[in-house]
Amino acid sequence: MANALGARGTARPATAHPQPATVGTPLVLSGATVVLPTGPVKDGQVIVDGPRITGTAPENAQVIDVTGHYVAPGFVDIHNHGGGGASFTSGTPEEVLKGIRTHHLHGTTTLVASTVTGDMDFLTRRAGLLSELAEQGDIAGIHFEGPFISPCRKGAHSEELLRDPAPAEVRKLIDAARGRATMVTLATELPGGIDSVRLLAEHGVIAAIGHTDATYEQTVEAIEAGATVATHLFNAMPPLGHREPGPIAALLEDERVTVELINDGTHLHPAALELAFRHAGANRVAFITDAMDAAGFGDGRYMLGPLEVEVADGVARLVDGGSIAGSTLTLDRAFKRAVTIDRLPLEHAVAALSANPARLLGRYDRIGSLEPGKDADLVILDSDFDLKGVMRRGEWVVEPQLG
Repeated sequence: MANALGARGTARPATAHPQPATVGTPLVLSGATVVLPTGPVKDGQVIVDGPRITGTAPENAQVIDVTGHYVAPGFVDIHNHGGGGASFTSGTPEEVLKGIRTHHLHGTTTLVASTVTGDMDFLTRRAGLLSELAEQGDIAGIHFEGPFISPCRKGAHSEELLRDPAPAEVRKLIDAARGRATMVTLATELPGGIDSVRLLAEHGVIAAIGHTDATYEQTVEAIEAGATVATHLFNAMPPLGHREPGPIAALLEDERVTVELINDGTHLHPAALELAFRHAGANRVAFITDAMDAAGFGDGRYMLGPLEVEVADGVARLVDGGSIAGSTLTLDRAFKRAVTIDRLPLEHAVAALSANPARLLGRYDRIGSLEPGKDADLVILDSDFDLKGVMRRGEWVVEPQLG
């Protein structure tokens, strides 16, 4: 559970199919290409001692030879509605844990649970349930996507349940979350939107601009008021125009804004992703899943809040109207697509999947990179960038498969 490069352990090397280490036994993952913020380092090593990465290998460390593989930080997902057949909006605590586990199995070691639009009483009760899971460390916080969004850009949200972002209403949600509210997505052009952005900023909650019909000027005003995230940039907002640039231009140009991207090949054309990286820069992009129940589970009929969704060939759409309804993405697939199809440098993909969302959550001192002292959250990938191992807080979620 430690990450150091260049040091050499003295313990006996593991076999190609290593036995799981005894709980508490220090580990050295040796010979991999280790992806650091400065770039990949060949023939590196990551040292794990207990739940942390460390810089020096104890003499009793077990050495696992991961030559020919990549080791990268565990993925951080700040926008995720469920998985494994379970919804974070409506599932029981046991079902929510199943959804979280599904994403752990795909390399996401830190996850923010997102809700969809519902009535306020329901959402406040939901906030109480999810806050308990946050207090236990199962999730990193709660993201409320809706009900404070535009009916013009509602996507897969029930229009009957939408409402203006009155500060008093927004305050109800963040109070119900008992300090575990991480982010609220708002259409900041609606009545009360700007005041609610200020309220969120004052309480240390991320104000995200999304599901919005805002103009360029209105978006600039919201950023000046304290909004710092673009909820799934390009999706559920006006397209970029040469006379009316809309929110996209404002969100891309401002260095204070992190832009979410859903890199599943359905939500974005590769040219749109390239545009975002080119103009926002690699340090301002966060890959998200926007996953719903079907992620890691399969095609079929599902409910997203009160709306019925049909998932076919891995694409989720509302039964009524056909709007895209979240995704079935997992972050290991987003990573592979980023480096094989989008041709992003490894360090840029890792920044978008780990470091940038970790910074946004205020947790970069603990997660988001492979540095001594941080949590031992990591993934092992083979030469084709397929996931072969997942460690979370020093324990294997997916034991290394190195054959």
